[in-house]
Amino acid sequence: MKTNRICQILGIEKPVVQGPLSWLTDARLVAAVSRAGGLGVLGPNAGLTAETAVSTPDETAEKLREEIRKTRMLTDKPFGVNLIPTAQNDIWTPPILKVIKEEGVKAVVYTGYGEGAIIPTLFDELKSAGIAIIYRDINPTPANTREAERAGADIIVATGFDEGGTLPGTVLGTFSIVPMIADAVENVPVMAAGGIVDKRTAHAAHALGAEGVFAGSVFISTLENRVPQSVKDKIVAANGLDLSLFRTLPDFYRSLPGKLTSKLVEMDKAGASNEAIGQAMGGLRGLRIGMLEGNTNEGYISLGTGIGGIKKVASVAEVVEQLSV
Repeated sequence: MKTNRICQILGIEKPVVQGPLSWLTDARLVAAVSRAGGLGVLGPNAGLTAETAVSTPDETAEKLREEIRKTRMLTDKPFGVNLIPTAQNDIWTPPILKVIKEEGVKAVVYTGYGEGAIIPTLFDELKSAGIAIIYRDINPTPANTREAERAGADIIVATGFDEGGTLPGTVLGTFSIVPMIADAVENVPVMAAGGIVDKRTAHAAHALGAEGVFAGSVFISTLENRVPQSVKDKIVAANGLDLSLFRTLPDFYRSLPGKLTSKLVEMDKAGASNEAIGQAMGGLRGLRIGMLEGNTNEGYISLGTGIGGIKKVASVAEVVEQLSV
C-alpha cells in the first residue's frame, strides 16, 4: 500500500483512524492502534470506570492528561484525542485543549454536533498549535463540509447511517454520503465511517472516494479492548439483522438485544418523545453499563450494521491490516 495524504497529514503508516468510542478507549487500545500503523484516539472518559469518573471540567482534563501519558509510555507513534465543542457555554473544551497542547498531542477528532459546531476561532487555535484536525460532523452535508474545510480542517470524515453510537439524523448510508462529501471538498482528503469492518468494506470506501477509513465497532471486539469477553462474544455472534433501531436524543441509536433495548424500542413504538427515550436510555451512562460492564438489563450495546463481517476476536494489528487497503 502506498502512502497517501491522510498518512502524510497524521504522520502514520496506514490510513486508518480508530473512532474515539467514549468509555471504551484507554491507553492500551489507543497505543495498539498507533503501533499497528494507524491513529489511535482517546475518547471522552478514556480509561475511566464508574468509580474513577469525574464531573468537573478541570478534573476531567487532568484524567485525560494521565491517559495521554500512559499512552505515550506504550508507544512513540502519533495518537489523537477527541474534542466535542459546543457553540455556547462550553466549559469542557478549554481545559481539555490546554492539556492537549501542553502534552504535545498532534491530532484531534473534532466532533461537530448541530448548528454552530464549527467554531473558526477554535480551528485557528488548534492550527496555530500545530494540531491536525480530523473533522467529523454528526450530520455531514456538503455545506458543513465546505465550512469545515474553509475553517481549516485537515481531514473530513463522512459518516453514514451504518455507523454505531450516536447516529446521524440524516438517514443516508455510507454508500450515499461518502461520494457526496468526497465531491464537496476542494483540497482535503475524506475518510469514510459507518459499517467498515474488513478488507471488503475498506475497498468499497476507497472506491467511493475516501482516502482512508474511520472505524469504531470493529475495534470493540479486539483483544486489546477493555470491554468484557461476554460483549466481544456477542459482537462476533451477531450481524446487522440482530440490531434494534430506536429514536432518542439527538436522533437515533441502535443496539443488540437486551432488557433495556427492548424497553426503548417499545417506548419508540408507543410514540414516546425523543427526550423521554433519551432519559430512559441514560445517555453514555447506558453505554458504560452495557458495554464496559456487560449489563444489558440496565445498559445497551451500540454497534454499526457491518458487524456481520466481524468473524472473531482479533488483535488490533490484524484489524488495522485488514482496513488498510
